[in-house]
Formats: sequence, structure tokens, C-alpha cells
Amino acid sequence: MSGFDNNPFVSTVDVNPFQDASVTQATSGLNEHLGEYNPFSAAEMGNNSDTTIPITASSSQPAVLQTSVEQTAHPSVAAAQANLIKQQEELERKAAELERKEQELQNRSTRGNTGAKENNWPPLPSFSPVRPCFYQDFEEEIPEEYRRICKRMYYLWMFHSATLFLNVLACLAYFTADSQYGVDFGLSILWFILFTPVSFICWYRPVYKAFRSDSSFSFFFFFFVFFFQVAVYIIQTVGIPKWGNSGWITSISMINTNLAVAVVMMVVAGFFTVNTVLATILLKMVHSKYRRTGASFTKAQQEFSQGVLTNRTFQSAAASAASSAAQGALSRN
Repeated sequence: MSGFDNNPFVSTVDVNPFQDASVTQATSGLNEHLGEYNPFSAAEMGNNSDTTIPITASSSQPAVLQTSVEQTAHPSVAAAQANLIKQQEELERKAAELERKEQELQNRSTRGNTGAKENNWPPLPSFSPVRPCFYQDFEEEIPEEYRRICKRMYYLWMFHSATLFLNVLACLAYFTADSQYGVDFGLSILWFILFTPVSFICWYRPVYKAFRSDSSFSFFFFFFVFFFQVAVYIIQTVGIPKWGNSGWITSISMINTNLAVAVVMMVVAGFFTVNTVLATILLKMVHSKYRRTGASFTKAQQEFSQGVLTNRTFQSAAASAASSAAQGALSRN
């Protein structure tokens, strides 16, 4: 039983690890030095006062860092300023454009008491006794999606007029080469005087009005007239003799007689050919635009009937006809 009375947690040898000779020597020396050192003594304060770092010196280092940051941020600031200047110039340009448009609208509103737009075509000088007959402005009246095709039709009309003028010169040369072709020269003058304004009124203005107001009636009127214009272009390109056209037949017939006149007439025949090709292409393009607008023959009939019934000339003519018929019936009775 004596074995069970022993405590296993009690060491049989009483050993103090801090009683080691080396540990005792180290701790005794440390205590001596610690006892001698007083950090708050006047001597120690005097010794450390000359090594204290002033706050201004310690804060000098961040100033160098701030300078480097400013140097790296300078290009970005310059780019931002340039961008702001560019945006300011763009805004000033738009403001000037809006002011110009507003001034134009004010000028138009002050033209007359009725507010009707002043005609600006043909562009005649102010001293001319003849005044413009039509108003034309692609940017204001024609929608953007139809503006390009409408301008092309206008350029076609101008090219058509120039071709007719050159046809007069070619027929004049044709007449000087042989006096029996005076009929062609006379007819060429007639075609130039007649077809230049008629083409403007009969097929260019209708297509302009059609794109301006999406008018089905104007579209149908244009297609009807311009189809015959294409047929006339083909006849002029062929150049039937005695018809007043410097086409391919008449120009080729002059090769053996006068080569210079034949070359001039061939140039005009080429112009007529270009007119035919451009007219055919533009006719197809206008037709494709027409199909997208939703126009129809029924709408054209409605627009025609409404236009006729609301026309003052037609109303006055109908009223005068009705009154004359009534007076004739009363006189018979």
C-alpha cells in the first residue's frame, strides 16, 4: 500500500531552474543596470534633447512625395482641360447655328402678313424685273431619308437642260454642214425652249412635292409624266433624222460628210444616252421609295378630290356655271 501513497506529481528532487548559475549571473547584472538608469532624470533628458527630431523636419519628406504626385497628374489635367475647351467650342458652334436658324425663322415669319414663304427659285438677281416663281429648300422641306434622291432628280433636270442646249449647238453645226438640215436646227431650239420649263413643272416639281408632303397624287402624276420622258430620251438618243435631235443615227450619217461635225453630234448623242440611263435608274429608285411611303391609288383619288373641291378657282367656276344654268332655266320658263 505504500506504493499507492506516493504522489506521482511530486518530484522527488526539488530542482529550481532559476537557480542555475548562468541565469543568476545574467539577472543580477541586469538588475544593477536597471537600478542605475532613470529615463526621467535631468542628465538623461539633457543627453537626448539634442537628438530630438523636430516636427518640421519630419514633415519635410511628404512634401517631396506631393511634388512627385503633382508631376505625374499634370498630363491628365492638361488633357482634361483640352477636352473641356473642345466641348466648349462645340457648344458655342451649336449655339451659333441655333441662333442662325432662329433668325431665319424670324425673318420668314416677318415676310408678309400671311406668313407665306417667299419664292427663291430660279435664283434671279434683285434688280431683275422677273421674280422667282417657286420656293425650294431641300434642308427645310424634304425629309432626310428622301433628300438625296430628290437632289438627284434636280441634278438630272439640270443635266437634261444642259443636254438640250448642247443639242442646239450640235444641230447648228449640222445645219452649217448641210443647209437641208435647217429643220433639225429649228426643232432643236423649240425643244430647248419648250422642254426645259415643261420638264421642271411636269416631273421635277411633282416629285419634289411628293417627297415634301408624302402626296400619293404627286407620285402618280410624276410616274405618268416621267415614263413618257424616258421614252423621249430614248428617241433623242436614237436620233431620227428631221426630228431635231443629235442622236446616234444622225451623227453616224455625218462621218463621211464632215468628221468634226460628226464628233460634236456624237458627244451630244452620248449625253442623251446618259440621260436615258440616269432617268431609268432614278425612276426605279423613286418607285422603291414610293412603295415604302404607303401611298396608294385610293389615296391619290382622295387627295385629288379634296384638292379639286377645296380649290377656289374650281369653286368659283362651278358657282358661275351653276348660276348661269339657273338663269338659263328661268329664262326659258
